[in-house]
Amino acid sequence: MNNLELFKDIRTPQTASPVNVASVPQRSPFRYPGGKTWLIPVIRKWLRSFKASETTLVDCFGGGGIVSLTAAFENRARHIVMIELDADIAAVWKTILGEDNKWLANKIFRFDLALQNVEKELTRPNQSIREAAFCTILRNRIFHGGIMAKGSGLIKHGENGKGIASRWYPKTIRDRILAIHQVKEKISFFHGDIFKVFGKYADKKDCCFFIDPPYTVAGRRLYTHHQVDHAKLFDLTSRIKGNFLMTYDDSEEIRDLASKFNFPYEAIPMKTTHHRQKNELLISNKLDWLN
Repeated sequence: MNNLELFKDIRTPQTASPVNVASVPQRSPFRYPGGKTWLIPVIRKWLRSFKASETTLVDCFGGGGIVSLTAAFENRARHIVMIELDADIAAVWKTILGEDNKWLANKIFRFDLALQNVEKELTRPNQSIREAAFCTILRNRIFHGGIMAKGSGLIKHGENGKGIASRWYPKTIRDRILAIHQVKEKISFFHGDIFKVFGKYADKKDCCFFIDPPYTVAGRRLYTHHQVDHAKLFDLTSRIKGNFLMTYDDSEEIRDLASKFNFPYEAIPMKTTHHRQKNELLISNKLDWLN
């Protein structure tokens, strides 16, 4: 095989316009840095390219959960397995999918978002899982950019000068939490390290994987758990028997890893929170469904 044949499925950036995220149903209670709302039309197309409705979707870095929620609400997978390492984010999903769903929804809806109340909640010791879930959503909604990693701080000005209230939509968040509870039977949530769970599903042809690890470039700023052994992740991905789709920021390191494992990839455009356009990489076992 010559070099041209080896890399014939590795594609160059396309000129398509970024997706308008306003056209995608907003189902997550989070405003998540690095979230994949903008990618949902592509996710749907990927799931339609094979019999995804007969498979288990393994969402390896669950985060804000938009991919898992889309699959659950739109019946695009037989079952969804969501995995998340961050304990605070895990507390949210455990609570939403568990018996304290209504408690969390009502706590958010009734909360008086005064600064002294915020400080009291965020400094409360010995929190239960449901209390940790509330504080996580609170921080996510009132911290700059939704970033909860160390070093992030409160929104100072925000939308129309509303400060910490600029992204606090209690009724909307409550309604999303209650709606998610209605599809809870479709989702199994695991709090843990994907590297320890991966092997349980990789050998199953009726499992498909969505793999969206922390950004290689901006991960330290955005996430509490930002360090990932990307080479190991690619090696594990190469053992998947079913379909997979990975998303990464476009970097030479990731392009080199994709080439090493002979994974086809394509750069697609997205817009950042600040409306700057950049490319992200889609990496898969095959990409003929994309165009």
